[in-house]
Amino acid sequence: MPVEFLTDEQAEAYGKFAEEPTRPELERFFFLDDVDRDLIARRRSAHHQLGFALQMCTVRYIGRFLPDDPLDAPWPVIEHLAAQLGIEDASVVKRYTERPKTAYEHAWEIRDVYEYREYDDAEWSRRFRTFLHGRAWTHAEGPVALFNQAVGWLRRHRVLLPGVSVLARQVSEARKVAEKRLHATVAGAARRADPALPGELVATLKTPEGSRFSELERLRRPPTRTTGTAFARALERVDEIGAYRLGRLRLSQILPNRMAVLARCALGSKAPLLERASEPKRTAMLAAVMRHLEAKAIDEALDLFQVLMAARLLNTAKRKTARTWTWPLCGRRWRKSGRARR
Repeated sequence: MPVEFLTDEQAEAYGKFAEEPTRPELERFFFLDDVDRDLIARRRSAHHQLGFALQMCTVRYIGRFLPDDPLDAPWPVIEHLAAQLGIEDASVVKRYTERPKTAYEHAWEIRDVYEYREYDDAEWSRRFRTFLHGRAWTHAEGPVALFNQAVGWLRRHRVLLPGVSVLARQVSEARKVAEKRLHATVAGAARRADPALPGELVATLKTPEGSRFSELERLRRPPTRTTGTAFARALERVDEIGAYRLGRLRLSQILPNRMAVLARCALGSKAPLLERASEPKRTAMLAAVMRHLEAKAIDEALDLFQVLMAARLLNTAKRKTARTWTWPLCGRRWRKSGRARR
């Protein structure tokens, strides 16, 4: 089944040996300690011992048992395990699948001894959902990043990975829940601050008569010229955006990175698209973008003021000083110019 946010290559590599483990990974996941060796020693034949060891280390490294072929691992991995077990001919592992039930029975034994949990275990499923929804709420990361975090959590807590579509679907649902909660929280804060505020924000999406741009598009546009008139216009822009008083919104429960992502999403959307958005998403995006523009407009006005000071005042003073004082061709003292010596 195709997964909406994973590429075909990413979905295909899920729960498999996508590439050969590095040396540090071999030493971490494929090292056999005394407990491992005691359990492996219960197998009588060399191919059973090596196959058992491979399954044991595979679930540590990947987070699941290989469902189709338990021997589908890079050959250096098999050789690494064979060397630890003192098996000279690693190719004997090919006999491990002669009896199909053997690998299945070994997987169950490994699961019980090392306390691996099923994905649908009620207690661990609840813990995983708590982690996933908490992560989706507190981190402004994309679906692939959240998917990888989910895989990491399951591996750390020895919960066997489900199918790729099952996990991807749960990640998508967690992100949707977090987005709906974010939109509802921001829009609710806007209504509590001022019942008329949502309507005022939506009104910025309208295009005034005789204009080609909506009010929001106009307020988005930073100063483009370094003139006194442009600076005055920049100050007017600060006043216009500040009139909405978005600072009164109580959003302490929302992390700044979540608001920043919401604002970037709104900045990248045209006014007609925002106007067609459903509530409370539309109000939330407009509130986020106006809060962002409020701070940005002040910074841009200050930057323009700094440029004007440097270009108009400081440079003028430097030129005036340069005309007033000159360095004579001969002599060791400064003298004023403009008077011819007699």
